[in-house]
Amino acid sequence: MKTTINSLKKGDKAVIKSFDVDVIPLKLLEMGCLPGNLVELLQIAPFGDPLYLNINGSHLAIRIETANEIEVEIINN
Repeated sequence: MKTTINSLKKGDKAVIKSFDVDVIPLKLLEMGCLPGNLVELLQIAPFGDPLYLNINGSHLAIRIETANEIEVEIINN
């Protein structure tokens, strides 16, 4: 089972490992959602969607469907 951004808990940090470029919006790539970059889950919206992230200093929100497509490796806090 792969670990994705959607499986992170609030405050968890991880490194982006891989994703399918055809599934991820170009805007996320432009904002630093690239393999090797650090991602931190800042907050989860009240109904669970979207997820608020910090990716290399950029704060952004992504939908659960997108978060399920981005594979990460959790790192120790």
